Amino acid sequence: MDPVIVVGAGPVGLSLSLALTRLGVPCIVLDESTGQEDTRPARTAVLRQDTAAFVGRLGCADTLESAGTRWTAWRTMRRRRLVERVAFAPQTTDGAAAPAAVSPVHLPQHALTRALRAALAHEKLAEVVTGSRLAALEQDEHGVSAQTRGPNATWWRGSYLIGCDGPRSTVRKLLDIRFPGRTAVERHAVAALRCELPWPGEALLHRSPPRHGGGPGNEVSARPLADGVWRLDWLLPPGRELVTPDALVARIRDSLAGWTTESPADTAGESGPDGGGAPARGRGHARLVPPYDLLDTGVHTVHHRLARRWRQGRAFLAGDAAHLLGALGTQGLDEGLRDAENLAWKLGLAWHHGASEVLLDSYQAERRGAVAARLRAADQALPLLRDGRSARWRTVLPGAVRGRSTLLTDGHLGRGPLGAPPVYARTPLAPPVTGGPAVETLPGAAVTDVPVTASDGSVVRLHDRLGKGLLAVLVAPGTGVWDRRHWQSAGLMPRLSDAVEALPMAAEILVTEAYPGAAAHSVLLVRPDGHLVTALSGVRPAEMAACADAVRGRAHGQEYDSESEYGSGHGAEYGKEYGQEATAGRGRRAEGVGGSMGAGSTVEAGSTVRARDEGAGAGGAGAGGPGAGGPGTGGAGVDGAGAAGRSEGVGSGEGGPGEAGPREGRPGEAGPREGGSGEAGIKEDRPFAVDPVRTSMFHSEDD
Repeated sequence: MDPVIVVGAGPVGLSLSLALTRLGVPCIVLDESTGQEDTRPARTAVLRQDTAAFVGRLGCADTLESAGTRWTAWRTMRRRRLVERVAFAPQTTDGAAAPAAVSPVHLPQHALTRALRAALAHEKLAEVVTGSRLAALEQDEHGVSAQTRGPNATWWRGSYLIGCDGPRSTVRKLLDIRFPGRTAVERHAVAALRCELPWPGEALLHRSPPRHGGGPGNEVSARPLADGVWRLDWLLPPGRELVTPDALVARIRDSLAGWTTESPADTAGESGPDGGGAPARGRGHARLVPPYDLLDTGVHTVHHRLARRWRQGRAFLAGDAAHLLGALGTQGLDEGLRDAENLAWKLGLAWHHGASEVLLDSYQAERRGAVAARLRAADQALPLLRDGRSARWRTVLPGAVRGRSTLLTDGHLGRGPLGAPPVYARTPLAPPVTGGPAVETLPGAAVTDVPVTASDGSVVRLHDRLGKGLLAVLVAPGTGVWDRRHWQSAGLMPRLSDAVEALPMAAEILVTEAYPGAAAHSVLLVRPDGHLVTALSGVRPAEMAACADAVRGRAHGQEYDSESEYGSGHGAEYGKEYGQEATAGRGRRAEGVGGSMGAGSTVEAGSTVRARDEGAGAGGAGAGGPGAGGPGTGGAGVDGAGAAGRSEGVGSGEGGPGEAGPREGRPGEAGPREGGSGEAGIKEDRPFAVDPVRTSMFHSEDD
């Protein structure tokens, strides 16, 4: 079978390629650059616990420890008062630190990229082709052909192709996928410098610092790196005002002079119920600027965008090619690494064993839904956090000062709707098993990183065993005293071993002394990307096999909800801003015939869903199933080799080629998106459900 083609050699493309090669899938990485990463100390990455574990499993654990740093605490200040201080416990192998108390890893992005390149260079199944710019892309039912320009100009043949080529993605443009959203949501001046601050090892978010006027729009953060280096970020006012070197140096000097008036004793105490703390001594006007060594500067502009589709036939989008985010402490690279981890194991199954449409479609359903929820949360919070009107904020959450700072802290530390790992609650891969024992981890959520005993008797972390297949985790208190030579023959282990051996996909048995909320003898099934499939009471072979089938996307009679796992906000509501196609009712997927992708839909009465058949090479017809409200028929593919054709039709009302529906859908009118040549609008028979509070916060892509 042909290798997988990865376009782009940034952290997302490299990590995806590494994850695939570890699964025995050969990869070709098309790198437009020369392969030399520029050293930019001011361009850093903050990796949460799950993404840091993913990168560590790929062979970069040493780089995370040497080039990265874990903060000892995170402090939030407002003017001269400490609002909140979150202390982090060191992560240990015995599980002493709770997951929520583990610090993120902060490191320069160039160090991460170099480590990933070095790890990929040792993989025999990977080939990195530098100086190769993608020029053309063609698909057929058997694979993908990609033409490159440059010193290695040629045609490359692959089984699948993933565009990890950044915000201006060539793959996305060649696939004709729109990328709507918001431009310049936030702007930050950034500096990396070596100096000593009063809080060694602690990160700081300072809102309304006095030396910057104390206004509600002023905000500066300081995050430590290795070797005494700090990254400082200043929130800039809206607009395109040029940040001159003199202005940036003035900001640096003002911030450093103001912070040297603080001492650990001034702000380390407990904050009161109103969110305040002891005021700092002195105003620092007579203090000198401490010595510092300026290493790098820049201006970082945050955009919020979301690609309409993340999969088209055998081509996928990941990372910045699929989404842009970053306001209020959210991390775009974090989400890109989650894209890579989510897609890698699915393509691994597809490459080795063939893939169902449900499995491949689940990548977009899960990851696009998760990023859409993150963007929605940020867009809802931005006006409340930035306009300074406390009265409006109190209508949402009592306690204005405490509420604002907590929300900002959540985004920076990976908590809450702005930062917590996603929950794939309504994934197409959900198992039919219901009514299992309750544990603290919801089905579809990321599992807790507890210590586990592997088959060889070694004690490792649960996250260290992810990435290759299913994990069957048996909760068995008292296993610490088992004889390691005979533990596989003790208790439930023989029956569990037989059940795992009979599963339709590779799986590994692990044993843990305890798991949060799980009773003794519970069995947790965990996906390769660390998300819980389900929890079972004891060993249940039939239910375990059904869960494994569901994870492979081959569950018998499984239906897929065409609405988002996050409800109408992801479909109809959120689609107005970020281009999600709004559909009413529930649809069941029907396989098309011919072409690389053919699908129709069966819909409920009173709703209309577009049926699509897209083909390249040998065309064909995509059959749409009859719905209660009228038939929906997919158009015919395009015959002939080398050209991708598109034909779209609708049930209960057609939109002809070249007709454009209005931008906002209303009852009985054509769809919420613009139609293009050869595309059809969508007719809706009922109005969209729109959140009136959220709607007022957005503007269109054309504004």
